[in-house]
Amino acid sequence: MRQIILDTETTGLEPSQGHRIIEFAGLEMVDRKLTGRHLHLYMHPEREIDPDAERVHGISLDFLADKPKFHAVADELVDFISGAELIIHNAPFDVGFLNAEFSRLGIAPVDKLCALVTDTLRMARDTFPGKRNSLDALCDRFEIDRSNRTLHGALIDCELLAEVYLWMTRGQDSLLADAAGEDDAAAGSSVRMAFERKPLAVLPPSEEELAEHQAYLDLLDKSVKGTCLWRSIENPPLAEPAA
Repeated sequence: MRQIILDTETTGLEPSQGHRIIEFAGLEMVDRKLTGRHLHLYMHPEREIDPDAERVHGISLDFLADKPKFHAVADELVDFISGAELIIHNAPFDVGFLNAEFSRLGIAPVDKLCALVTDTLRMARDTFPGKRNSLDALCDRFEIDRSNRTLHGALIDCELLAEVYLWMTRGQDSLLADAAGEDDAAAGSSVRMAFERKPLAVLPPSEEELAEHQAYLDLLDKSVKGTCLWRSIENPPLAEPAA
């Protein structure tokens, strides 16, 4: 299925209070690989930007002065996301803003335009209960480089979320394919580079590390809807007695 890694930046937190989208970014992914196709838009919100929101994303009304209003880019945005699965961190927030914008223009809501919406924040909370599961925290957990991210920007957040999503959904086949694929290695993704390890001294794992390992294997089992390869290696089936 075609997937769109999606993020927005807004004038505030509540579309019900008239807050608007000021930045949209989407990256296209097919067969777990970014295609290079993307859509990145800035929009004039026709209202002020809350100071707290501006401190987070750094987008000012002056910067948006010559940018198109949402209605002028709506068709392009709808064409880009239609029929795809949307991958969003804290999906209710972005979907709520998109639906509010669409409603103003008489456009169908996201659930009618798109095949599915996947919320990576909910996935992370299910996988790592009781832990911090912000995008920054997940990047740190998976050792994804976010050194270029000084402010919340929709496009760079999509790039980071794409890597986080691949980590969180790694099934047996995709894991092996990504580790061995020359095309993937050339792309230089930190998701794939994590498997290029030199021989290391063997140290006994701590109880916390063992728990993290089991949680990750549970995620792999869920992804492949069965028993992942690594559990089969750790617990090989008993050989049947000779007849």
